[in-house]
Amino acid sequence: MRLHLLHSLIIVNRLNNTMKRNRPITSLLENTYFLSIFGFISALLTYTCMYAFRKPLTVGTFDGMVWLGIDYKIWVVTAQVLGYMLSKFIGIKVISEITPTKRAIGIIGLITFAGLALLGFAVVPAPYNIFFVFLNGLPLGMVFGLVFGYLEGRQTTELMAVGLSVTQIFSTGIVKSVGKWTMLKFGTTEFWMPFLTGMLFWIPLFLFVWMLQQLPPPNEKDIRLRTKREPMNGAARIKFLVTFAPGLLMLVLVYSFLTTFRDFRDNFSANIWNALGYDDNALIFTQTEIPIFIIVLLIVGLLVIVKDNFLAFVINHLLILLGAAIIGGGTLLFQQEQIGPELWMTAVGLGLYMGYVPFNIMLFERLIGAFKYVCTVGFIMYVADSSGYLGSVMILFYKNFAQSELSWLSFFIQASYWICILSSVFSMGSLVYFYWKYHHTQKTEVKLAL
Repeated sequence: MRLHLLHSLIIVNRLNNTMKRNRPITSLLENTYFLSIFGFISALLTYTCMYAFRKPLTVGTFDGMVWLGIDYKIWVVTAQVLGYMLSKFIGIKVISEITPTKRAIGIIGLITFAGLALLGFAVVPAPYNIFFVFLNGLPLGMVFGLVFGYLEGRQTTELMAVGLSVTQIFSTGIVKSVGKWTMLKFGTTEFWMPFLTGMLFWIPLFLFVWMLQQLPPPNEKDIRLRTKREPMNGAARIKFLVTFAPGLLMLVLVYSFLTTFRDFRDNFSANIWNALGYDDNALIFTQTEIPIFIIVLLIVGLLVIVKDNFLAFVINHLLILLGAAIIGGGTLLFQQEQIGPELWMTAVGLGLYMGYVPFNIMLFERLIGAFKYVCTVGFIMYVADSSGYLGSVMILFYKNFAQSELSWLSFFIQASYWICILSSVFSMGSLVYFYWKYHHTQKTEVKLAL
């Protein structure tokens, strides 16, 4: 394992040296529009490669496999989520303190480790291979923060970061379809399929990380519009939490609800689709996610036009509220047989990601810009993420022990209504708090100026 990681680090260093000699790209990236498109593509493709090492595991249903009275797939999903959750807690410190020079090495090293863990999952017999699923999730939770570190604090951060955000919609469907295809076409087992799928994306990963390395740091205009970004030590992190405590608590709760719902939909989509009669359709994962990808991409991309940070912050809240209404309304129409399964799953996914994608990056980005707080998005993002994945673990155990008689489909329908209600309530509370906080801060600044 150490030799593989060392080899990866050597390749990244060589790519970095090549980057320094690559003057044509450097000059092109001085153009804001080219920089935005290049950053968008680089982030999207890099994170797609990460998903190839994480999400194919969920394609397997492991029918008939039980260990200690619990469905084997629940063990697999729970083990990965536990690793991913722990990674988010570790990331609160690591991502908030890491320097730009270590990002590329971090991305390559973490994903390579996850790939080796998938090999362990394939080789070691069940149920002992469950431990390797935990090891697979353990490094991957920090990749998001490392990639976003290249994008934050710019006047076009939304445009670039939307690629990183919506790749969670687009790429999940792609890598699941690839995993399902290897099983249907080549007869790959559910144990070897995740490793094989990841290996198909491992070599391209180096190119996409190299592309991220080409991005220059934020310029003076970026800093003026979005506030300077700096690593945060322990004291700085505590100060930030205390300053915005009530609003952050409500935001973290909303994000936890959305993350838990997104993770459940993602991890058990194969089971839900099977219950809906789509067990032989490998493309269904992609067919329903691409429309969501396009719509959310257009909506969130338009936020770049909004220069006022606080106005954009408010719009993000409104998108969350609209998304919650679509989740609840779409589920109601499906139960009344007004729409079919495909349209329902698309509607629920659209409502979910309309709230989740802005939250995932842009809401915190605009929060920092609106209040001109010198810090890094990575810190608060990982506070929210760690709470969200803790919720995912709790839901898995609740489903298995308290609602074991419910099918995955019935449980998903119930969860849709709860997400609609809870997200709406706490989003409104957050909006009211930050509206008051912002205008109170503005008045204080005016008094100090006088």
